Amino acid sequence: MPAFSLPPINYIALLPMLILFAAATVGILLEAFLPRTVRQPVQVVLSLVALLGSLGAVIFAAGHISPGAKPGVITAGDAIAVDGPALFLQGSLAVLGVVSVLLLADRSTEAGGVFTAQAGITAGTASDRKSAASPFMQTEVYPLALFSFGGMMLFVSSNDLLIMFVALEVLSLPLYLLCGMARRRRLLSQEAAVKYFLLGAFASAFFLYGVALLYGYANSVKLGDIWAAVAQSDRSPLLLLLGIGMLIIGLMFKAGVAPFHSWTPDVYQGAPTPVTALMASCTKVAAFGAILRVFYVALPTAKWDWRPLMIGIAILTMIVGAVLAITQTDIKRLLAYSSIANAGFILTGVVAQTGQGISSTMFYLVAYGFTTIGAFAIVMLVRDADGEATHLSRWAGLGKRSPLFAAVFTFFMLAFAGIPLTSGFTSKFAVFAAASGGGAVSLVILGVIASAVIAFPYLRVIVLMYLSEPAADAPTVTVPGGFTSASLTLGALATLLLGVAPQPLLDLANQAVTFVR
Repeated sequence: MPAFSLPPINYIALLPMLILFAAATVGILLEAFLPRTVRQPVQVVLSLVALLGSLGAVIFAAGHISPGAKPGVITAGDAIAVDGPALFLQGSLAVLGVVSVLLLADRSTEAGGVFTAQAGITAGTASDRKSAASPFMQTEVYPLALFSFGGMMLFVSSNDLLIMFVALEVLSLPLYLLCGMARRRRLLSQEAAVKYFLLGAFASAFFLYGVALLYGYANSVKLGDIWAAVAQSDRSPLLLLLGIGMLIIGLMFKAGVAPFHSWTPDVYQGAPTPVTALMASCTKVAAFGAILRVFYVALPTAKWDWRPLMIGIAILTMIVGAVLAITQTDIKRLLAYSSIANAGFILTGVVAQTGQGISSTMFYLVAYGFTTIGAFAIVMLVRDADGEATHLSRWAGLGKRSPLFAAVFTFFMLAFAGIPLTSGFTSKFAVFAAASGGGAVSLVILGVIASAVIAFPYLRVIVLMYLSEPAADAPTVTVPGGFTSASLTLGALATLLLGVAPQPLLDLANQAVTFVR
């Protein structure tokens, strides 16, 4: 019987993920043993320390895992690749995770926080009303969020399609639960969770079926082996093409692109707003990180098979997001369709198939993440007796009632529209330049047109805030607490700095474009 030997493991490369998974496990234990009165501050501190520690581990790993001329390491039985793009995206997830956790921890807008005190009760019952008035919240949200962040980091560094599937489930399952934990509008929140779960499970099945078909083609699920099989094999491409198609469905669903976007507006509207901000920023980073790795590591030689399809998806996504955003009357649904349109803009960088395409895509993900978290932070503050006032008519005259927060939200809207001196302009310019350099000029032209179209709903909100009279029962803007203020400040500063001085982050992204195979 042959001797069994453990695969070599580079723990320095895995340290950012190990810190998050270990902290999440500790958080679960704390839920079991700590009194309820002290869980909130302990969990917040643990989550922030874990994310900052993970960021420090990313920085440390960046200086210690590149032996010789090799751009990174492949470890854990060739299942995980830690290279420039993986480290850049993991660092981005850690930073955006800190900003997202600050929103999760907010208790200034709602007594007890935006999360329900007890999730497993029937909406509308006496127990539910009692839970809504409770000063406590489900502090399990913090370890769930840490598990999701750990899954995201694993997702962007997976060198094996089965590990990528495991990471997809690890990042998704906590989000399904978090979506259903809103303190108010419980039915809407639970509906969002069920929709996200059912459609997510359906998309995961497509992904897994694509993995099976690619295994049948390449006799391996490792990305490097699939690349070698595509480059050298003279066998029938039928399994390859079907596998790519199935894989694209699973990945595009998680990225929220058309025509796999139907869950996005409903889930964004129903989920607690901090969770919506987390999904709109961090989940997009993870999804596009995996997309980049699959297409640039496993399938670059098959680009003539998948690139036309991806160009078509990018065009459809930009059109759907831009046009349907115009028809929205709810601010969270408007931002959801904005997220869809931005996913189409990001895809223009992916299809470039150049190093500039990789760097511009990663820059866009970071810039968009900060802006969208800041925008949702403002949404949390505009409230009436029923909770968040998300209908656009309730935002009329906000510029007169709260000029400071209206000005900050206007700044975020201008960034989404791609106005110069904001991160949105720099991001769009970067991905359009990459796509043009990659030969997708027609896609760039359509992208510019879509940018002009989607500017209309953003400007409509600005006009509504400043040129309309507030109603007699207009909502109030809650004074943010320390956590929300910090999150909002970081989002606004990043949006400004990446618009006026983007070069340091662009240089960092340009240095991190080489995948290891």
